[in-house]
Amino acid sequence: MAATKVLYVEDEPFLGQIVKESLESRNFKVVMVVDGAKAIAYFNEHKPDICVLDVMLPGKDGFTIAREIRQVDQDVPIIFVTARNQTEDVVKGFTSGGNDYIRKPFSMEELIVRVNNLLKSGPRKEKVQETIMIGKYEFLPLLYELRLEKTSRKLSHRESTLLTVLNENKNQIILRKDILMKLWGDDSFFNSRNLDVYITKLRDYLKEDTSVSVITIKGIGYQFTVV
Repeated sequence: MAATKVLYVEDEPFLGQIVKESLESRNFKVVMVVDGAKAIAYFNEHKPDICVLDVMLPGKDGFTIAREIRQVDQDVPIIFVTARNQTEDVVKGFTSGGNDYIRKPFSMEELIVRVNNLLKSGPRKEKVQETIMIGKYEFLPLLYELRLEKTSRKLSHRESTLLTVLNENKNQIILRKDILMKLWGDDSFFNSRNLDVYITKLRDYLKEDTSVSVITIKGIGYQFTVV
């Protein structure tokens, strides 16, 4: 089986070499780029299976690179690596097209788990038209798309996965921990904050149909209701 290709954009040589060698020791094929301005050219040339992008980069920051990648590939998983942890940066990361966010300093084992989780639940290469009705909305999970009448919204991989999990458990209470484990593989505080961001975004996406709601069950989880 061919090695998984990783595009790794990092301008800290010491950290970059450690991460590159650690990934390669686990049978990943790593293309490392130190200048953000060159990242999209390397992406187009090597067609990676997953991208790991530092946020603060010379030439072009990770958020901008992610937006450029999403213009040519809606599916490839993207993980942001950063020393910044402000909520607005998390939101910006996901709205730029990111699927996950890991803070420095991080352990290699944590990065490997996050990479493998995204690859396991990653986009299907051959997409089949599947439409799920959620109230007035048409949800196409394999195309990461939410439609209402003549409008269409593209969802990120994580948004689509969350909506799928909620819909599979609609009109039931689903534990917050269970959602975190399905989406990230762990229930850390940082991922819990990320979940809050995603829940808020989905509520906004679904606000045109009052029969659909995501109810917070304080201290327990959520109930996705469709009446």
